Formats: sequence, C-alpha cells, structure tokens
Amino acid sequence: MARTRAPDHDTRREQILELAAAKFAQTSYPSTSIADLATASGTSKARLYHYYASKKAILFDLLDRYTKRLMLIIAEVEGASQRRGLTEREAFAKLVRAFLTEYETSHSRHVALLNDVKYLEDTQREIVFERQRGIVAAFARQLARTYPKRATKENQTALTMMVFGMINWTFTWLKPDGKLGYRELSSTDRERLLSHFLALDEDDRLLRFGQIVPDRVIENYVANIDFSRDTVLAYSTSN
Repeated sequence: MARTRAPDHDTRREQILELAAAKFAQTSYPSTSIADLATASGTSKARLYHYYASKKAILFDLLDRYTKRLMLIIAEVEGASQRRGLTEREAFAKLVRAFLTEYETSHSRHVALLNDVKYLEDTQREIVFERQRGIVAAFARQLARTYPKRATKENQTALTMMVFGMINWTFTWLKPDGKLGYRELSSTDRERLLSHFLALDEDDRLLRFGQIVPDRVIENYVANIDFSRDTVLAYSTSN
C-alpha cells in the first residue's frame, strides 16, 4: 500500500528548499552535507530523506522551481505589457524591474543558480540550461525590440549578457538596509543607466557603444561573466 502524503508535504518541501538555498549560499553546495541540511531544517536525516532522496535532488528541485519562476515572470510581464499597450522601452524597463524585484527576495536561490548548476546530473543540468536559454532569449528579443538600431543579430547576445552582468550581481554589493534599495534601483535612474550603458539615445546624440568599445572587448567581457558562465556558452552555441 502506498504511503499517504501528509497535507503539508508540499509546504514542508518548500521550507526545506528555502533553508537549503541559504545553507548552500553560506557554506557552498559541496561543503554542505545532508546532516547540515537536516539540522538547518530542524529535523533528522531520516525525516529529510522522506522528502528528498539526496542532496542533489534538493539542488535540482531548488533550481527547477526557481527557473520556472523566472520564466513565469517573463510571461507575466509580456502579457501585462501587451494588455496595457506599453511601449517597447516601457516593457523592457518593466522586465528588468520585475527581475530585480524577484532578486530582492530570492538572493540565496539566485546564488545557487549562478554557482551550483555544474553539480547537477547531465540531464538535470540540461533542463536548467534550457530554461536559462529561454530567459536569455526573452531578454534578447525585448532588447532588440527596444533598441532596434543598436541590437543587431551579431551583437544581440553580447549586449544581452552585458545587461545580465549588470542586474544579476546586484546581490554582491547592494545592502538590503542601505540607502539604495532594490526598489530605488528599479526606478528611472536604472532606465537611464541602462540607456547610457548601451550608449543608446532616441535622438542619437550619444556615440554608439560599438564606436567606443571594440567587439573583441565586448566578447572578452561576455566570456568572463556568469549567468552562469556555462549558460553563456550554451546559449551562444545554440544560436
């Protein structure tokens, strides 16, 4: 007879994932044991195995759920932008704002996505990579629609990853209790910063980014940042 699932099973799994993400971010995935996770969860190893078969299963569920969440955010933003008749620039700003808002409450999960995908099994890793490619592709499409004169087929991936380089690492320097919070960073100042960063101005008063920074410098930058880094390579080779 199959074992009956407790009513709070899913809630308990979510709690375990939240605690595991924090532990992985604090001590790293390789240095965290099942015993450490059980202690952090306030339970025994045997009880923890009732919810997850292994530490790797916990990591995969964590990243699987988180990347699904990011894809859902993209779909929600695209749908809302269409319903409200936003301009492409407004839609791009809304997308960046939505991701920064998510990052504010998903710090530990984001760290795991950046650092720990490499520890998954090949099939699990490919699932996460494929979803990350979808996230990058969605940003690339919106970036191209927003800045059609600047974002070309040749440089679209590089520019997209440079935008991710800006927003994906805010958790390393932005202090939650500092003068500048995620909401302030998601304001008009951020939109102005992105526009200047891309050297894109609607009346073309600014020099184009390609005239200031050679393509080889852009490519070198992209080669040394992480979405994770493996995702940059995976996305580049699939497009």
